[in-house]
Amino acid sequence: MASIKEKLTSIEQIPSLVYLCKWLLICAIIGVLAGSASAALLESLHWATEYRESHKWIIALLPIGGLIVGLVYHYFGTSVVKGNNQLLEEFHSPNKIIPFKMAPLVLFGTVMTHLFGGSAGREGSAVQMGGAIADQFTKWFKLNKDDRKIVIVVGVSAGFASVFGTPLAGAIFALEVMVLGRMRYDALFASVLAGVIADYACKMWPVHHTHYGVENVPGIAPDTLIYAIVAGLVFGLGGLAFSKLTHFFTVLFKKLNYPPLRPLIGGAVVAMAVYLIGTTKYIGLGVPTIVAAFDADLPWYDFAAKLVFTAFTLGAGFKGGEVTPLFYIGATLGNALIWILPLPTDLLAGMGFVAVFAAATNTPIACTVMAIELFGAKGAVYFGIACVVAYMFSGHSGIYSSQIVGSPKHFLFGVDKGKTLAAIESFRKKK
Repeated sequence: MASIKEKLTSIEQIPSLVYLCKWLLICAIIGVLAGSASAALLESLHWATEYRESHKWIIALLPIGGLIVGLVYHYFGTSVVKGNNQLLEEFHSPNKIIPFKMAPLVLFGTVMTHLFGGSAGREGSAVQMGGAIADQFTKWFKLNKDDRKIVIVVGVSAGFASVFGTPLAGAIFALEVMVLGRMRYDALFASVLAGVIADYACKMWPVHHTHYGVENVPGIAPDTLIYAIVAGLVFGLGGLAFSKLTHFFTVLFKKLNYPPLRPLIGGAVVAMAVYLIGTTKYIGLGVPTIVAAFDADLPWYDFAAKLVFTAFTLGAGFKGGEVTPLFYIGATLGNALIWILPLPTDLLAGMGFVAVFAAATNTPIACTVMAIELFGAKGAVYFGIACVVAYMFSGHSGIYSSQIVGSPKHFLFGVDKGKTLAAIESFRKKK
């Protein structure tokens, strides 16, 4: 005769089955839609990049492109202008459904930014499209507040996973980015499912993700462990510098009271800078340079130039994302470290690729998984060390100002725990 405990366990599986079927349906629909939206984004950006590089004169029109983007958002997109931060805010304090127009507006703004020569990424656009699409199901399925939070996680996971071809990293990123230091496990199943389906849906379209390789991985020894920690520290400071500089330019441009003027003036400065330095390697996504960082000798200052160009572009109000530029900054910074750290070039580039991203977004676990999905498991220990150390040394801020601190990264030796938490909260409120 079955015990009471066994009977309860058996009964408990029934709501689990209902939960599974419910989110399987929702995630399947959102995954297909978000994955298809990411495919459209990737194809649009590929076209924009090819056209710009074949007709470089168009960079001179970057101020006009910026003005158009600024006007469109000023008159039609004020309710969605916060972008990724709006998704985080709605997750923490559900207020009202994210307008669907966020998806087409960010797609338009991102393509315009890349077409005319701004330095930006694509993750922000994919995440915003995924989030806007997903949140519509809140009203269609009459979801409660708790389920709505899961839906937002699902949208972020689907967008991120499909645009980079990393389903598991996308799922973990959506869980990890919402609250610094904590993850919401009740959304784990839905997040993973959405990431896998969205990635599959995106690949059903004629799009291609960039492939990278890390082949030279030495065995872990005391010296290589120290090198990995030092590299992680440098990558953490790189991510911190990017976050601070982007925030600085954002505050600087906000002094212009009429928002459309910000990308107009910013675009003029970027276009002039491109003309003066005589190269386009620091604008757009910069994928060719990212690939080259794994096996070629690059100028040591590439990471710094990309950091400034991207922080300035985004601070001026252009649309896109930060992640691909962070990949660029990290990979080229890793390439530069070969002069001081005796580790293989491709390994350092791969470590930097994910660690600077981990530092700027406070998502070390997602970035470690991303490294394994992109580069293989051979260097997993190095990737993990770099991401965790970078995360620790990047401070309690990041590129997402609406990301709240759920748990501090560490408690300073000799400092009261309560005072440390109070200091972190005070810093966050000042932001």
